[in-house]
Amino acid sequence: MSFIITADCIKCGACIEICPEKAIVEDDTQYIITDDCIECGLCLNECPLDAIKANNIKK
Repeated sequence: MSFIITADCIKCGACIEICPEKAIVEDDTQYIITDDCIECGLCLNECPLDAIKANNIKK
């Protein structure tokens, strides 16, 4: 399982600062989580809008 950032993202930057792998990067309208994510889950509790969700879609 990995994580995704939904369209609810307001680009506040809280998740970027907490990510130990720097796996969250800025896109045009929101942040995205790259394949560098180690699935530690720190970003889940940091997002004030709960815009980060588990991605249950298998690659």
